[in-house]
Amino acid sequence: MATEIELETDGNVWKLLVAEGDTVEEGQMLFIMEVMKMEVPYEAPHAGVVKDLEIAEGDAVKEGDIAMVIS
Repeated sequence: MATEIELETDGNVWKLLVAEGDTVEEGQMLFIMEVMKMEVPYEAPHAGVVKDLEIAEGDAVKEGDIAMVIS
């Protein structure tokens, strides 16, 4: 099962905590966004492997962008 991690708001990628090919556990922190000077963490919805990493630290991103896929 592949799951796209979709961004919920515009902002900047402050800290990327995984790399493409990493194995992650459900609930593991994937990255932190900076949104209006607030930190917004994104967690893995299920265990899997990070695929198609589309973001990097410092990127300005838009709501609805796909950050990565976990399969």
